[in-house]
Amino acid sequence: MAGFNGLRVLSFESRRAKEIAQLISINGGVPMVAPSTRELPADSGAEERALIRQILEGRFDAVILMTGVGARALAAIAETLCPRQTFFDALARTHVIVRGPKPAAVMREFQVPVALAVPEPNTWRQIVEALDRRVETIPLSGRRVAVQEHGEPSPQLYDALRERGAEVFPVRVYRWELPEDMAPLRNAIRALVASEVDVVMFTSRVQFIHAARAASEIGLGEEFKQALKRVLVASIGPVASAALRDEGIRVDLEPSHPKMGFLVKEAAEKSAALGNRQPGTRQ
Repeated sequence: MAGFNGLRVLSFESRRAKEIAQLISINGGVPMVAPSTRELPADSGAEERALIRQILEGRFDAVILMTGVGARALAAIAETLCPRQTFFDALARTHVIVRGPKPAAVMREFQVPVALAVPEPNTWRQIVEALDRRVETIPLSGRRVAVQEHGEPSPQLYDALRERGAEVFPVRVYRWELPEDMAPLRNAIRALVASEVDVVMFTSRVQFIHAARAASEIGLGEEFKQALKRVLVASIGPVASAALRDEGIRVDLEPSHPKMGFLVKEAAEKSAALGNRQPGTRQ
């Protein structure tokens, strides 16, 4: 087999679990996919409705959409307050800033013009850098900026926007929790600790956080981190990589583009050099 050449590849992907398993198989690996997250609506919806009312009233100069899922969720909540098109029309009267291709695709579907699309790797730094380059057309000083969070707060982004004089209004339309069925995740952690995994892939920061939490809950917290130091670790991009490195875990690969297909393909190419080593060890 090409690519992974029969290596055992662990992914903590949830929403696209079937897709990543198929990609691993196509690239010659034996997939082990253990969902680590589930997306739940924000607790009350009161903050989201307040944000939507202010968008409808024209009280925001810019709206930053961090994810496609969040953009859709915001539109769904808006439908409880007004006709769908009324919300889209109000959005169109602001500067809509999208973090990456997924919220951009949602805006195209909604026929809402995008004022600024943030380039890869789509971290908070790229958002700020892109805004700095467009300061004449999308000014921040003295302006009100809404931010649709991506499952968790982004305090570094908020601080950077405030340093540039903006009033920042973040809202979380969904949150990440551990999966309801923890058995696959716990079993995957045990397999990793037992050296039954050769490659581990993370497609988000929260996957590592949740996997580490699950490992601690079954008394394998330190063993989990040590096991990651014995295998090839592939990370989707700088945010996930930073979480790993903060725990002393070496990241062997970040793909040329922060997309799942590139991650799997390039991890397979890199792992081809591991064909002669013993499974569960990293040279």
